[in-house]
Amino acid sequence: MGKPDLIMSNTSEPQSALKLGLVVPCFNEEQVLPQSVAKLHAELERLIDAGNIRPDSKIYLVDDGSSDATWQRIESFVDAGLPVVGLKLTRNFGHQHALYAGLMEAEGDALISLDADLQDDISAMEEMLDALGKGSDSVFAVREDRSKDTVFKRWTAAAHYGLSAAMGIETVKNHADYRLLSRRAVELLREYRETNLYLRGIIPQLGLPASQVYFRRGERPAGKSKYNFWRMLSLSIKGVTSFSIAPLRMIAVMGLLIFTVSMALVAWVLYAAFFIDEIIPGWASTVLPMYLLGGFQLLAIGIAGEYIGKTYMEVKRRPLYHLERKLSAAEQTAAANNSGD
Repeated sequence: MGKPDLIMSNTSEPQSALKLGLVVPCFNEEQVLPQSVAKLHAELERLIDAGNIRPDSKIYLVDDGSSDATWQRIESFVDAGLPVVGLKLTRNFGHQHALYAGLMEAEGDALISLDADLQDDISAMEEMLDALGKGSDSVFAVREDRSKDTVFKRWTAAAHYGLSAAMGIETVKNHADYRLLSRRAVELLREYRETNLYLRGIIPQLGLPASQVYFRRGERPAGKSKYNFWRMLSLSIKGVTSFSIAPLRMIAVMGLLIFTVSMALVAWVLYAAFFIDEIIPGWASTVLPMYLLGGFQLLAIGIAGEYIGKTYMEVKRRPLYHLERKLSAAEQTAAANNSGD
């Protein structure tokens, strides 16, 4: 397939310009949003002046059921005439679902997703657009290094990507959710309606031309990160169980090994009973196998239960998100005109 036409022929902008949408999931981000929106607005203006994107490019802020004043902040941005579109979800669906909602609702020839804290270097967006112009439908922003992370953070990140690789999951190392998707990639992503969303694994499976750009991660300007250890662990488990059956196969292999060891133990007991005169019954030979088998059974049940739970959630076919409100300057103007009629 050839690359789709990005711009209609009747536009007045240069043919290379495209309509860009920035998708930003927000959960309790009232402290950082003013700085982030100001920086994103300035970057949009710079790209517009350079002729890289069209003047009608927008910032889509997805409020994922925040309990603070995040939505009020978003409303104030729209009221101030900034190029912001607010998407308010009915409740907290989780980061991946909020991101998916933004990608499905946002308009544009290309969409860039990024976190609200703007620790990801937004200057990399220009390089992403260049890669799009060269034929890439997916452009992954990859961290150059993790020198600013704590030792524990570096260790857990390495464990996450190592585990994903060991399980045969196709992911991009040191890439989170800072990426550009062409409209063609977004429309293909729309066909993925699974409840257990793991976009870092889904998007590489689209099979479209992809490339990478590299950036350095900065410090969070305000607020606190919402991704603690347990959320990261949950994301890793979701990734493994959504894309690999390797743990189930590991259970079969472990079962075979334990069966082999057990048969060897039975052979030793029979040999001792028939050929050794004095046998001293041992605690280890009785209790340790019992604990070993019991522990393995619990582990196997737990892993199988995780997959059964995932299947249970998928077969319900529940909506991935509910949109309570979409707020933009255009909609406000239309509502004002209707009220005046």
